[in-house]
Amino acid sequence: MKKSLLFVWICIALVCLMSACGTSSVKTKKWRLVWSEDFNQKDGFDAVTWSKIPRGTADWKNYMSDFDSCYALRDGNLVLRGMVNHTQKNDTAPYLTGGVYTKDKKLFTGGRVEVRAKLQAAKGAWPAIWMLPNNAEWPNGGEIDIMERLNYDSIAYQTVHSYYTYKLGFQDTPPHGGINQIHPEEYNVYSVDIYPDSLVFAINHRHTFTYPRIETDKEGQFPFYQPYYLLIDMQLGGSWVGKVDPKDLPVEMQVDWVRYYEKR
Repeated sequence: MKKSLLFVWICIALVCLMSACGTSSVKTKKWRLVWSEDFNQKDGFDAVTWSKIPRGTADWKNYMSDFDSCYALRDGNLVLRGMVNHTQKNDTAPYLTGGVYTKDKKLFTGGRVEVRAKLQAAKGAWPAIWMLPNNAEWPNGGEIDIMERLNYDSIAYQTVHSYYTYKLGFQDTPPHGGINQIHPEEYNVYSVDIYPDSLVFAINHRHTFTYPRIETDKEGQFPFYQPYYLLIDMQLGGSWVGKVDPKDLPVEMQVDWVRYYEKR
């Protein structure tokens, strides 16, 4: 009889503990979803939010193009392509790439930005998901690299840049980047949490590194808590990733969704 009563009390205690844990986990959730993009449109991506990235002189946008074949919406994914330029006779670029951004349209100040994407590999492929300030020049306003992958790597890079890291050269005090494993043939979730005093990076919810605001008399160490826009682009070639092998092209970047959360 005593053993039976003991068993009953243990069961009651376990039920109470599980109930308390469940209630606690709900109350302590940090984030509230306030905006998402699922790319379920059929006639093109939402032009109210996104624009095609124009070509420029920097490595990452040498081959940016508005050519329709660099873009697609397929099975609820935004598809960005890098390809050999076989058809655009008035364009002297050897390659063409697709990229979109939310500049002057959808801005993010603080919060969590998450992107689920699948990246095809190719020699010279350099897909990226990143953020720039809407109203500040580079590097003074900073840069937040949520994901960069090179070639056939099974890792992705997550990095920050600023006047402090780039102009003054303080790249290790504190460390301004890290790497994390990805599933090369599958979708992965890339994220950054932007706080007034730190940036916290993760891949597939595994922590990569934290970049803190520190006390320093040096200029421009933490400019990141201001309105930023998001860039997603399929890049090819450059001094970091190296030469492109045209036999590996075309190459695709498939973006399943983008989510933006704010702290509760």
